[in-house]
This record gives sequence, structure tokens and C-alpha cells, in this order.
Amino acid sequence: MNSRIITLLFLLLSISASGQEKDGLFGPGVAPKSRKGFILNGNGSFDIPAADMAKRFGLSYRVGPAVLYKTTSNWLFGAKFDFILGGTIKEDSLMINIRDKYSATSGALYEFLNNSGSRIGIPVYERGYAVGLSAGRIISFYKDQPDNGLILLTTIGFIQHKLNIYDKDKVVNQLQGNYIKGYDRLTNGSFIEQYAGYAFFSNNKLVNFTLGIDALFGFTKGRRDYLFDVMRPDTKQRLDILYGIRGGWFIPMFKRKSEELMFD
Repeated sequence: MNSRIITLLFLLLSISASGQEKDGLFGPGVAPKSRKGFILNGNGSFDIPAADMAKRFGLSYRVGPAVLYKTTSNWLFGAKFDFILGGTIKEDSLMINIRDKYSATSGALYEFLNNSGSRIGIPVYERGYAVGLSAGRIISFYKDQPDNGLILLTTIGFIQHKLNIYDKDKVVNQLQGNYIKGYDRLTNGSFIEQYAGYAFFSNNKLVNFTLGIDALFGFTKGRRDYLFDVMRPDTKQRLDILYGIRGGWFIPMFKRKSEELMFD
């Protein structure tokens, strides 16, 4: 998979190089300067878990907004927020003390006997978020396109995730009120994230995006003093890792020389 990602990035570089426009009536004009201003960014990623994260969850997704400020020397500073979404749970012992012992779990669906004795399915999802501050740089390869090139970003911040046990109709008494906290595996802590990709700002101001690879390392800890199903605390240190492919759509707000805002 890594070789395919690298090939795709080089293809984007080639397309950018071949698509450069020449300024001036009789040949190349003065090379444009890199622009500065704010960049709004909508991100999405497809993640593969590793370390302790892989013991609890399967494949997941992250989506969320970000805002960056780009200087004329292509340095980037900003902040981002990601929602973490997943549907594959690997906790075999989850709610084993209260679910129907004859039930068959399938993906994220667990079966219980409700208050009237009927068997029902309760879905369980992975949910969380990550918020942080980012810094990095765009390394440009072309004089005619100083805003385009390899983008490197480092983000540090706070990450939290848990099991969302979705008893919509409130039919399982053991999952009501604060009791659900004894099953949700709430976990949080600090993280550092590294992103490497390609940043592209088109000359026609219509297509602006980034695509690359991403790695998040979370130094987290379980935050529940007691888990009812396994009858022990959940307070140990964890290493939660997410590797993924990340893409984003840019909405740049660069300044002209006249200091007027230009919405590309």
C-alpha cells in the first residue's frame, strides 16, 4: 500500500509540473511569489490501528476542519479538529456479564434480553476526537508554482476515544445513567501526528487540495476506575497508533499586493 501512495504522490508532482502556465506575451514572465494568508481545510482520513488501538478497534475514519496560516516563505501554523468514527469492536469481554449468553456478536452488534424478556440488538461504535495545534512547511519544487509542493505538518494535542453503546430506546437497565460508564472504556491523553503529502493550488483557483500519508501516536490512559464486565480498573497507560491515508480540500484566502482579500 505504501508503494502505491508514493507512486500517487509522484504522479501528482508530474501533473503539476506539466501543467505550469507561462506568463507574458513573448515567453515566461517574472516568476510569481509565494502568497500568504489563511487556508481553511476540510480533512478526511482512512486509518489502520496499531499497538493498543488495534486490540480494541478495527479500521476507522477521521473527518474534521482545520485552519492554517501560510507565510510568504511557505511556513504553516494552525489548528485542527478531527472526529474519530469506527464500527468494528474487538473487545470480546465487552458487557459479557449482562448480554444474552446465547447471543452472537456480529461486528458491533450485541444482543440482550430487554425488560420484557425479548431479545434485542444494541449497536456499539467507536467514537472519539482529536484536537491540536499544527506547524509545518510547504517545500516547493517549481519557481512558477511557489505555493505547490511537498507539505510536512506536525500536530500535537489531545485525543479521546470510547465505546458508544447505543441503547436508543433505554431498554437495558444495566446501561442506564452512570452504569454505562462501567463499560464504555473511556480513554484519553496527548498525541503527536505527522503528515507528509502534496499540496496543490491550481492557477484557475478552482482546485486546491492535499493528499498524503498520516501517522498519529497517542500516549493515552484508561479513565474508568472500574469496569463491570471484567471486574477490574481500566487505568493503565496505552499507546494508540493510527496509520492512514489523508486528504483535504483547501479554501485559500490569500492577500494580493493591494492587501485585498482574494477568495480562491
